[in-house]
Amino acid sequence: MNTIFLQTTPRSALKEIRPQGAKTFPCEIYQTRTLEEKGILVKHHWHDEIEILHFSGGEFTVEINMEKFHVRGECLYFINPGELHSIYCDRSGKEKTCGEDAIVFHPGLLSFETCDSAQLNLIQPLQNEKILFPRFLTPEHPAFSPVLEAFTEIFQSFGVPLSEENPIENGAFTDDLTSQLYIKSSLLRILAVLSRYRLLVATDPNHNKKMEGIKKALTYIWENYDQKIYISDLASLLNINEQYFCRYFKKAIGRSPIEYLNEYRIKQAMRLLETTDQSVMDICLECGYNNLGNFFREFRKHTSTTPLKYRKSQNNGI
Repeated sequence: MNTIFLQTTPRSALKEIRPQGAKTFPCEIYQTRTLEEKGILVKHHWHDEIEILHFSGGEFTVEINMEKFHVRGECLYFINPGELHSIYCDRSGKEKTCGEDAIVFHPGLLSFETCDSAQLNLIQPLQNEKILFPRFLTPEHPAFSPVLEAFTEIFQSFGVPLSEENPIENGAFTDDLTSQLYIKSSLLRILAVLSRYRLLVATDPNHNKKMEGIKKALTYIWENYDQKIYISDLASLLNINEQYFCRYFKKAIGRSPIEYLNEYRIKQAMRLLETTDQSVMDICLECGYNNLGNFFREFRKHTSTTPLKYRKSQNNGI
């Protein structure tokens, strides 16, 4: 398999429920690499934390809240809490793996106990999502270098090289007090640089409302994939008609609701085939398929094999 996913939290899940790092220090770093020229690097998901991404090479499409951004060189991207996002690899580097390095942290980590001006005017509004990080920075902007320097120092505090071709196999967390102080100070320095160049932006409540509808539909699929799901069920969640919902959903996710539902069901079936000894019929029913023939067709469509052959390949370590 050519694509290497190196994270502790499965990004195929719609919403990352597991807190990043620890309760006392909610911050982790991730590295995702690919050898493929094209394909999904990080699937659609969202979380309550802020995420800072560094792309060092290759070509990517970053989708954030239904908007596409094309990455064609080194840059930094910022994902704010609750933003639905994904990453597609358009073309990798010629002679090496490429991907992205990420810092994920809860905005509460930046808080001061003393309510000084920075706490009142920057950190609290950031926590309350009244202000947001900018969408991206490129090397031409004067803020890029100091932000990247602080970003690199955070990785060094975790003991992980930035943009390593053979990255860590899991997300990294540190419980070392000194390292945590360096990490927190670097995060605050990033915030200070963004504030200095007036790059923090006010929240757009109307756009957030639209994305909440999409996330509500995704969550419904995630929680009810084992049941019959009709387009009317999903459309009613957003109080819109079915035709408009289908167009709206495809624009946001890149696939129709039925395509997404089948893809999600097959992923759950693959997980059950890998981790249980349930019969294929039981897995078929548990994943929302009432017809074994339909289940086999969809499974082959997404995996190019049958459920039994897939289970055997996993058991044999192929």
